[in-house]
Amino acid sequence: MTVTKQLDKLLARVETPARYTGGELNSVKKEFSEVRTRFGFAFPDTYEIGMSYLGLQIIYHLLNQMESVYCERVFAPASDMEELMRAENVPLFTLETKSPVREMDILGFTLQYELSFTNLINMLELGGIPVKSVERGEEEPFIAAGGPCAFNPEPLADIVDFFMIGDGEELLVEVCTAHSRWKDSGQDKEAFLKTLAEIKGIYVPKFYTPVYREDGTIKEFVKNYDKAPDVIEKRIVDDLEQVDFPVDCIVPFIDVVHDRAVVEIFRGCTRGCRFCQAGMIYRPVRERSKDKIKELTARQLASTGYEELSILSLSTSDHSEIEPLVEELMSVCRENNVSLSLPSLRLDSFSFKVLEEVQGYKKSGLTFAPEAGTQRLRNVINKSITDHDIYHAVEQAIGLGWTNIKLYFMVGLPTETFEDLDGIVEIARKITELNYKITGKRGRFNVTVSVSNFVPKAHTPFQWFPQDTAEQFREKNFYLKDKLKGVKGVSFQYHGTDASHLEAVFARGDRRVCDVLIKAVELGCKFDGWREHFRYDLWLKAFEETGIDAAFYASRERTYDEIMPWDLVDSGVSKQFLISENDKAVAEVQSPDCREYCIGCGINSKTKCAMEGTL
Repeated sequence: MTVTKQLDKLLARVETPARYTGGELNSVKKEFSEVRTRFGFAFPDTYEIGMSYLGLQIIYHLLNQMESVYCERVFAPASDMEELMRAENVPLFTLETKSPVREMDILGFTLQYELSFTNLINMLELGGIPVKSVERGEEEPFIAAGGPCAFNPEPLADIVDFFMIGDGEELLVEVCTAHSRWKDSGQDKEAFLKTLAEIKGIYVPKFYTPVYREDGTIKEFVKNYDKAPDVIEKRIVDDLEQVDFPVDCIVPFIDVVHDRAVVEIFRGCTRGCRFCQAGMIYRPVRERSKDKIKELTARQLASTGYEELSILSLSTSDHSEIEPLVEELMSVCRENNVSLSLPSLRLDSFSFKVLEEVQGYKKSGLTFAPEAGTQRLRNVINKSITDHDIYHAVEQAIGLGWTNIKLYFMVGLPTETFEDLDGIVEIARKITELNYKITGKRGRFNVTVSVSNFVPKAHTPFQWFPQDTAEQFREKNFYLKDKLKGVKGVSFQYHGTDASHLEAVFARGDRRVCDVLIKAVELGCKFDGWREHFRYDLWLKAFEETGIDAAFYASRERTYDEIMPWDLVDSGVSKQFLISENDKAVAEVQSPDCREYCIGCGINSKTKCAMEGTL
């Protein structure tokens, strides 16, 4: 029986059938006989989350532009669907053709967050594909992965056949072109992997063997194939203006997390926050021009019929033409009866003017991200916002009628003290006092303090710092909770300590933690980023049964001369720069924004940054 016929029997028994049907507006249909490479783009989470990811739309569009390639989508089934699929022996399938994923030539996963790793393993099992690469034969698909978590590929190195490091627009086209040629050659899978190893931006784990010291640290990586590179350089799309961008995006039948038209206005960030992996690995800044953004916006709105538009970047206000861009987009949106969403705006006078016009009387909450409670600690993390910036912005917000302010902070940051936590309480208290001073009321005004736990990430200046232990995190979070209880009009939220601990293990893990992941899935772990599914007790059992010490990866300080699991990957930012930034952090010294002048991170030796010489 085909998957389609089996699926017909299951859809009436699941909560959201449209997750599994496909056939949406702008989805692609091709004849198998006309393509050489079938590429399954796999997002290791549910449809609603995966379809909100712009990278999926970009890659789907680019690959399906190739006549020789058919790119189909694959998502993790929700728990109710998975239960039925296992009971009825229905394999994991693609949305476009309902083909079992085993029939793909390449199954490529995007790795957006470490807590999705178990879903990747679970999806392979649902597809009837052996989990470890050494267990897969010539008939199974190649398993590939990319995305930010691929910048430390080692935790999945025993599972994934090859990793794609950096921007995927050009790299994926090269991979699929090479696959088509390899397929015509009739050679074995090893030959294809050797071809890939010579393409810039590709890491093939089987060609490298880590050697460990007695203390558990890495002594060296030994190459098993001479032509494999000593270091894998990330791929960079130099000119974002010229690269193809999707305007005929797939429009889901159901509500997804971000259900709107999205245009990426620039890639990269200039601010240099020392905890932020995205700010390091997505360098350099590359912009799309105002006119190009307007063109893409008009075409995408016409193709999709969306009633909301969002512009996307790591820091929207930092686009060099942000003021005229936003003003002209607002005009376009008014003409088309489309609402405009502006994430990541710097809260200055221009932003408030824009927000006032966009939101009008329907003022939703405003979000600030001071990250740390004192100027000292903000100097450590290189967060340029000051107390004056915070209070001045809040004064403007209150004066314009906003009554809900959300503040994002991190706890466990390097060099943090309880005085820094007191600073969080003080900021919240002063904001409530500002509201009373301006409005004379204490009623409906609310400040929400939201706290996440610091996770040291690869390729950042803080990659050498240990993460706080679970006990330290709990002590700090309860300290804040108790202190904020006494501040009227303030509510407190904090994220799960156990999940943050796991995130650190796999963010800085080596190849040995792969066995923990596999064991955790055997025990029932999946959807670990979802609070209702997270089972820390099972994770503890997985560590115990595999003999892996989680603290060795999460809570151990590392030295500058230690070989890191991710040292095989060149993010474009030099290790010497990261060391320098780490030293400045300890000295509580800030580095300037890249737009002021170049501070020598190393990326300009790879390509030109759009911000170079702008001021």
